[in-house]
Amino acid sequence: MIFKMQEVGFRTETEYGELQVAGNSDFGFRPYQLMTASIAVCSGGVMRTILDKKRIAYEDITIQAEVERNEKEANRITKIALHFIIRARGVTREQMEKVMHLTAKNCSMVQSVKDSIEIVETFEIIE
Repeated sequence: MIFKMQEVGFRTETEYGELQVAGNSDFGFRPYQLMTASIAVCSGGVMRTILDKKRIAYEDITIQAEVERNEKEANRITKIALHFIIRARGVTREQMEKVMHLTAKNCSMVQSVKDSIEIVETFEIIE
């Protein structure tokens, strides 16, 4: 990826269009939002793969992400809480607990930050 400086922030071209990144949300995505999105969406994609491989039927997955940052340490991300809402019938809590464990273990983004950002993953099943 190549990032080009702009008056405020940077931009890059991707196969899906232009991505604007800036420290000010008036001019693009903020870096912490992109990191949070990467971790959440990676986890969701891994979860889908695991559910499919285990042949667990589901209709939808929604991920809520809450971020905690430490202003005293360069405003770094200290914690990301991911809450997965899985719409499915007949899925047990025990099945989902195993899926959650495998999801965290196999998500490359979670594994990349596990020693520097606390990742908390919870779920609920809606029938």
